[in-house]
Order: sequence, then C-alpha cells, then structure tokens
Amino acid sequence: MIQLTDLTKRYGKFTAVDGINLQVPRGELFGLLGPNGAGKTTTLRMIAGILRPSSGSVLVCGTDMRKSALQAKARLGYIPDRPFVYDKLTGGEFLRFTAALYGQEGPAVERRMDELLELFDLTPWKHELTESYSHGMRQKLIISGALVHRPDVIVVDEPMVGLDPRSARLLKDLFRSFVDRGGTILMSTHTLEVAEVMCDRIAIVYRGKIAAQGTMAEMRQQTASGELSLEDLFLKLTGGLRERQLDSVLGL
Repeated sequence: MIQLTDLTKRYGKFTAVDGINLQVPRGELFGLLGPNGAGKTTTLRMIAGILRPSSGSVLVCGTDMRKSALQAKARLGYIPDRPFVYDKLTGGEFLRFTAALYGQEGPAVERRMDELLELFDLTPWKHELTESYSHGMRQKLIISGALVHRPDVIVVDEPMVGLDPRSARLLKDLFRSFVDRGGTILMSTHTLEVAEVMCDRIAIVYRGKIAAQGTMAEMRQQTASGELSLEDLFLKLTGGLRERQLDSVLGL
C-alpha cells in the first residue's frame, strides 16, 4: 500500500533523506523511529505529497504520488505533527471543508462527521470556533479530518502529542481496528514504548537512512544485538550519549 523506492530529499548540499527503500503492505501498522533531524517528518511529508522528492518515488496504493498526486492523495489520510486548523471555522465546518477537498459532501458525510466528533468527545464543540479549542482538542479534530473521507492509508506524525490518556488509548484502539480491517498505517513516534506495543514492524532512521527495519527479532538479528530492548537497540544504532559526555555535562 505504501512503497518507497530510493526516496531522497536534498536541500542544497544537505541530504535530509538519503535513498530510503521501504514497503508497508495492507493490514500493517509500521513504525518509523529516529532521533530529531533523522528525516522522519520529511519522509512522511513526501509520502503525503506535501514535499516533492529530489529523486526516487512514492507509491500509495499503487499510484505514483509524483505522476498522479490527486489520485494518490484521495486514498490517504495525513495527520501532521502540529495540529493546524482554521481558527475562524467551527469544528463542524472544518470537517465539512476537509471532506469537500476530497469531493465528498451530503448526508453521508454529515453522518460520518457526527460519528467522529462523538468518538472524540467533540460533539459539544461542533459549532464552536476552533480558536477556542485546546491543543488536545485540535489534535483530535485533525485526526477526525484525516479519517472523514475513509482513507485506505494513514500517515501520522507523532499522533499522541497533546492527547490525554483516555484519548491516547482510544487512538491506539482505533489504529489497531483500522489495520485489522485491511488499512495501512505508517506512524512516526518518539515514544519507543508506544512503537513496541503498537507496531507490527519498525524502521529506525538515522541521518536520513534506514539503519534497521523489521520485527524486533529481525532487527536484533540484523544488528547482532542479542536480546536488547527497543530502547537499547535504538541507542546502539543512533549513537546514544557516551558516559564521558554525561560525566562532562554533570561536571564529574
């Protein structure tokens, strides 16, 4: 459902994403991990069609994002790392506007909107301007907007930021149900515990390249890491702080 081939993004002489190859099939929740600046968000934005790759390709449900962007985007829902909404629209108007971008309107869309607002406890705020929404409410509205057109693929960047524990659990259950019914999710997160529990497979990105990918067992085998936890494996592959650095910082 998502296929990346030699995906590369350069900014002048700096290479943010360096020849990534990745396949995420139908019915899988795939986690993308990496330190700040590793290239995760840039990769997700290229998949979503927000950024144009310097080279390489992105296929969504078999459709090339560069050649047929509208067709590819129609199958995809994108949840960014920052919940941007239009402050002078109500929650209901925002979802109606989002659905219209995908050519969807009418009673079926209105029912879908109401279902999503109810699911995320936003029904009392449907007719309130989003400028009055908290960060967590905006995040839930953005998630609803990514689901309103019933996508086959969801690309999500740091989904749990700003959510209370109940909403975070709801989102985990929602994502699992989505992939169990044949959907595909590619999720970037800094929360290793979330990735280890939720994701079927994981890729660790470092300096724009994939350092390891697969199940935990497969990544341990690839890196000869024995029974390391995901946290220890992550630090091994991304150059965690050395003891002497810690000693220096602490003045020891």
